[in-house]
Amino acid sequence: MNKTDQMSFFGFEAEPAVKPAAAKPAKAKAGKPAAPAVKLPDLVLAESAPPAMSAEQTPTLSQAPATTLSEPLDASAAPADEHEAMAQALAQHPDFRVLRRLRPRTDYGPVSGQSTRRVIVLDTETTGLDARNEKVIELAMLSVLVDTATGQPVGPVTLYESFEDPGKPIPPQITEITGIDDSMVQGQRIDDAAVTALVEQADLIVAHNAGFDRPFVESRWPVFARKAWNCSFAGIDWKKEGSGSAKLEFLASERGWFYDAHRAQVDCHALLQVLSSPLADGQTGLSRLLNGAGQTRYKLRATGAPFEAKDKLKSRGYRWDGEGRVWWCSLSSDDLLDAECAWLRSEVYGQRSARVQLEAMDSLVQFSSRAGQVSDRSL
Repeated sequence: MNKTDQMSFFGFEAEPAVKPAAAKPAKAKAGKPAAPAVKLPDLVLAESAPPAMSAEQTPTLSQAPATTLSEPLDASAAPADEHEAMAQALAQHPDFRVLRRLRPRTDYGPVSGQSTRRVIVLDTETTGLDARNEKVIELAMLSVLVDTATGQPVGPVTLYESFEDPGKPIPPQITEITGIDDSMVQGQRIDDAAVTALVEQADLIVAHNAGFDRPFVESRWPVFARKAWNCSFAGIDWKKEGSGSAKLEFLASERGWFYDAHRAQVDCHALLQVLSSPLADGQTGLSRLLNGAGQTRYKLRATGAPFEAKDKLKSRGYRWDGEGRVWWCSLSSDDLLDAECAWLRSEVYGQRSARVQLEAMDSLVQFSSRAGQVSDRSL
């Protein structure tokens, strides 16, 4: 299921806490109506802007085996045919873009003794949004080695995917989004030993909105709490990279792919291929997330902020904690923390002395429901 498309703002990230319903169709640019898409089996040909499929247009995937732990055959090579010839011809025209169906890659070539780290790309489908009360109904993981010099995956991809019976009816809105119904999960259970064995080998767990997935899987499998995590949604400033949205489907379409979203396995394959693509500075998203996992993230709470500053804080991207009655934001580095404290002192506290609260979170805590190390800081 896709994640929210909250973007980083003024150097800090809003922390998405929920997964949304199906993405809305893309709007045409002002003054130029979008031409209807011509959809061939594995191609989408669209004028100017890539289309987004509506919920009605998006087919659901057929039921996967209850438990899969394997290295399947490579399905990345598509046969050359007349459709490809048409696509190549249209791609030469400045008014058209060609989107190809994303084909899962299950082998990224030989490992030649280079330095590598093992990354697991993870996604879940659940009965709802609250990890304290809802259950996982599908778990998918792709485990792959990443060349630390190039940031590219190498070697075979190990896939694990399974359904799980939540012990209660799946809400109709979840079935509408994911295509998973009660009959598909009845009597199924995710293999705890298989999950633990795969996760124990990993150096980093990555999810697109880890703040949603991590609390769910940690409450079900304790091994996830002992691993470093990073978030491909909040850990990369997609706006700074030139993307119009951080939604996974949008990121894939920018790179020339479309796929049938809202199921865990295909979302994992899409995310792995997006993160294998170069960013503006030439490094891959996988490199960015591996390097960023060593950084401490901060939750900054503007304690004692005057009431009249609420509009400034809100427009800045701060969120209101009703229980703690405080405005807060998330920051991904020490430099951003220093800059934000300077802004607070100047714009919120009027240059007077003030103390704010910091919660420092390393990769073993960030994006989980567990608290980091709390301290105060004088401005």
